[in-house]
Amino acid sequence: MSASAKIRIGTSGYSFADWVGPFYPPGTKPSDFLAYYARHFDVVEVNSTYYRIPHPSVMERMAAKTPPDFRFVVKLHQTMTHERSLEPTLYRDFLAVLEPLKEAAKYDGLLAQFPWGFRRTAENRRHLAALRERLPDEPLFVEFRHASWLTPALEPSLRSAHIGYCAVDEPRLDGLMPPVTMLTTEDAYVRFHGRNAATWWGRSGGDRYDWNYSEAELREWIQKIADLAAQARRTYLFFNNCHAGQAARSAKLMQELLRQQQLPA
Repeated sequence: MSASAKIRIGTSGYSFADWVGPFYPPGTKPSDFLAYYARHFDVVEVNSTYYRIPHPSVMERMAAKTPPDFRFVVKLHQTMTHERSLEPTLYRDFLAVLEPLKEAAKYDGLLAQFPWGFRRTAENRRHLAALRERLPDEPLFVEFRHASWLTPALEPSLRSAHIGYCAVDEPRLDGLMPPVTMLTTEDAYVRFHGRNAATWWGRSGGDRYDWNYSEAELREWIQKIADLAAQARRTYLFFNNCHAGQAARSAKLMQELLRQQQLPA
């Protein structure tokens, strides 16, 4: 493995009230969450941008609360991935939000998380190509939820569009993406959603990510991560099992497991 290989581990979001106690010390104020988080992890996936496009000053404050080597990956707004909007103003406003992170040299790319209903059709393939055109110079990772995308054409098509593939750990249910890894850009990407098959298809989805990974479950990924890190410039591992600090606990456990294998996390 290259000595310069780097595995960055973090969580999908950090601002959760129910992390106070399980992860954040009792009494921690929300305004102090990120600074504390950055003592334990060197990257975070910004998920709040999926729900609302903030003012650029929000990103400026976030960058100021983190050390120089800290990095952010920002999730695309739901109108881009779930409503399939290509409105130019939407993309212009979203790109403006990223500028403070870029100026602080703490920006590592964008995540497009598509819903299960976004299947591999000609129309959706055109939307993905148009999305890439709207974000021509951005490091872009894409997460598919529907297994129809997993064809022999996927890897070469993503590589030709310079789109990173996001591997997933999620329940083994019909139609969901299996835990397949591939490297289609310089950087590798994995998201851990938990394996809560019992509530995955619930109406609200509120309990979908309620899962506490065991050591045995995470060990299943060690060789896959090692293989990705041996090829990639950077490998991102994000935990989205966010309930009650479980993501932070799982991320810390993964840090320890990789340390034991002398992998560069």
